[in-house]
Amino acid sequence: MTDVELRQLRYFVAVAEELNFGRAAERLLIAGPSLSQQIKALERDLGVRLFDRDRRSVSLTSAGAALLPPTRALLERAEDLQRCAERLSGSESVRLGYVNWLPPDLTARTAGVARLHLDAWIAPSHTQAARVADGSLDLAVCWVRTEELERRGLHARLLGADRLYAVSTGDDTGEVAAQDTAVLIDDDATSWSSWNVYAELLARDTGARAVRISDGGVTGPAFFDHVRRSGRPVVNSPKGQTTPLPPDLVQRPVVAPRPLWTWSLVRRANEDRPAVLAAMEALCADVGDLGLDSPGSWLPEGDPHRHRA
Repeated sequence: MTDVELRQLRYFVAVAEELNFGRAAERLLIAGPSLSQQIKALERDLGVRLFDRDRRSVSLTSAGAALLPPTRALLERAEDLQRCAERLSGSESVRLGYVNWLPPDLTARTAGVARLHLDAWIAPSHTQAARVADGSLDLAVCWVRTEELERRGLHARLLGADRLYAVSTGDDTGEVAAQDTAVLIDDDATSWSSWNVYAELLARDTGARAVRISDGGVTGPAFFDHVRRSGRPVVNSPKGQTTPLPPDLVQRPVVAPRPLWTWSLVRRANEDRPAVLAAMEALCADVGDLGLDSPGSWLPEGDPHRHRA
C-alpha cells in the first residue's frame, strides 16, 4: 500500500456522510470529477472498494463501513495536532534580550514549547532587566542582584556562569591569587553599572586592587593597554571572555578565590503567559549548579544564586 494522504481521507468521510458525490464535492469546494478520481485513487491505495455506486445511488461497502470510524478518529487526531501547531506558530513571540552571552543550544531547548524572538538591542544587564520589568521584553539573560529583582518585581533562574580569569604580560600562565590582581572600574556608570558593582565587591572581598578608569577600557584594545601598563594581572570581564588575546599577553586562572559571574534568565514575577513560563523552564530546567557552590568559588554579595544549596 502506498502512502495515503489526509486530504483523501477527508474526501472519503465527506462522501460517506453525504452518500452523494455532487453534494460532497460542493461541501469540499472541489470539482465532482476530481473528487471521483481521488476516491478511486484512495481505493486503489488501500486495496479495497469503499463505495458501491451507480447512476442513482452511492452506498458504503462493508469495507468502507468498517474503515469509516478509524478514519474519523485519525482525522480528529490530525486536527488536534494542527491546532497545537497553529497555537505555537500563531502565538505572540517570546521576546528575549541579552547582553553578550546565550546558551549555544538556545533554539534546541525551546523548540516545540515557544516561538523565541531574539531582540536586536544588545544592552547592559541593568538595562535588559529594566526592559523586562516595563514589558519591553519577556525574558532577558543578564547579571542581576537580589535587591534589583525585588525592586523591579522580577524572578530569576540560573542559566549560565563564566569563570573569570586574569590577563597578564609575560609568559607565566600559572594561577594567580585574587589579591594579586587588579580590577577595572569605569567612570561610565551607564554602560558599566553591573560590572562596576561586581568589581567593587570583588576588590572588597578579595583584596584585588580597584583601578579607576574613564576610557571604556573594561574590554577591547583599551583593556589590553591597561594590562600592559598594570604592574599586576587584570581580571577580565564577561564581555571579554571570548576575545582573542594579543600575542604579548597571556591568560591566567584566578584562585583563592575563583571569581564567577552568573547569567540569570529573568522574567516578571507575576508573569502568567504559558509560552514565557514554558520557555524559561525549557532553558533552565537542567542547568545544575555550574560549580557555584564548589569550595573556593566566589560570588558577590547579593547574587541570587549565592549559597544555592
